[in-house]
Amino acid sequence: MVEVGSYFTQLHAQLAQGALTAAGIRSVVTTDDAGGLFPFDASGGIRLLVDELDAEDATALLND
Repeated sequence: MVEVGSYFTQLHAQLAQGALTAAGIRSVVTTDDAGGLFPFDASGGIRLLVDELDAEDATALLND
């Protein structure tokens, strides 16, 4: 999987993921929150990942 976006809030990452889902692109939102111990600490960024084959389409969609 490759990163197509990085966000400061879970909400923004989920909105972007929703746009990809609506376009038929599967994605995963991931963050290092110490296994849920620090759910509001996104200092490392919240990453949006897609399959490598979908990366170009996903990037184009998110940049529109």
